[in-house]
Amino acid sequence: MISAKNIVKSYGKGELELVVLKNISLEIKDGEFVAIIGPSGAGKSTLLYQLSLLDEPNSGEVYFNREPMLGLSQTDKTSVRLHEMGFVFQDYALLPELTALENVSLPIIMQGLSKSDAAKKAAVALKQVGLADKFNNLPSQLSGGQQQRVSIARAIAHEPHILFADEPTANLDTASSQTVIENFLDLHRNGQTIVMVTHEKEYAKKATRIIELRDGVIVSDKKN
Repeated sequence: MISAKNIVKSYGKGELELVVLKNISLEIKDGEFVAIIGPSGAGKSTLLYQLSLLDEPNSGEVYFNREPMLGLSQTDKTSVRLHEMGFVFQDYALLPELTALENVSLPIIMQGLSKSDAAKKAAVALKQVGLADKFNNLPSQLSGGQQQRVSIARAIAHEPHILFADEPTANLDTASSQTVIENFLDLHRNGQTIVMVTHEKEYAKKATRIIELRDGVIVSDKKN
């Protein structure tokens, strides 16, 4: 489904240059649940941002459904992200003035669906993550774990081909974290492709494959 070939990503120039990713190549297959682990500064989130077209490498190529992505215009990349990918971030990224249903509906409306059709899809997604009774709650009326589940619903409501999650349990307590991971497992059992960055090895073990990064290189790539 998605692959990276010889990805190099660095920041700064000359003596101040920091090479974060060093010639990374990998392939994510349809239906996989991949966990990316490694110590702080290993390049985990940077790799996720390259794969998900949120950032561009200094060199190398990213392919989605075997099509090269880096030569696309920003408009076309945005379209690929909007229609084909879902995103879950550690800070939830919900709009505080919108209800849970409205937060989930918004990106679907941006795809061109009517408000009513988007609301129907949003309702299905919220039910899928166990929030059928929270449609009209604002983010301030939800716990951290519930807000993260709203963000998961928002990421899956348009039925993306691949779901990217960057440290989705980082700001949550143990019980909320386990609920979020169970949501991911349910999605994966239903065929969702997932790429998740995590610092929690316990949650990484729930994935079907674990990629470990250290100092910008892949040191281990194993199936569970």
